[in-house]
Amino acid sequence: MTNETFGYAAIMLAAGIGIPILATFNAALGLRLGSPAAAAVVLFVIAFSASLIVTLLTVPGALGRIAGHPPQLYLAGLLVAFYVLSITWVAPTFGVGNAVFFVLLGQLLSAAIIDHFALMGARLQPLTLMRASGIALMACGVLLTQHG
Repeated sequence: MTNETFGYAAIMLAAGIGIPILATFNAALGLRLGSPAAAAVVLFVIAFSASLIVTLLTVPGALGRIAGHPPQLYLAGLLVAFYVLSITWVAPTFGVGNAVFFVLLGQLLSAAIIDHFALMGARLQPLTLMRASGIALMACGVLLTQHG
């Protein structure tokens, strides 16, 4: 494993660790505010501010290049809003672990499809028997967590 690959893996591991923490904090805030949507607004204001600061410090002219790109590229904002709203609403009653397990299963399935067909410019990585077996094993693990 190269240093670059190790660095990417470490960043993504940290992001993965952060997802259940995000879900727990935002679900608690949603309960305290009496509105999962209000908690999501707070989260997005903070996330927007942090992203804006990083953008202005690293690539100041990037925001000037927003226009003229394919509209579907902006759907990512709707997808992250759906994720945050849904986990903030579902986690307090379904459980953070259960919610994140199903999010993870969905990520594995959609990532395998995207990679297999090289959709949206992704690098082609065929769905081999080994990869499919790993996804099936994960699905079995999710089912086992539901019968504890």
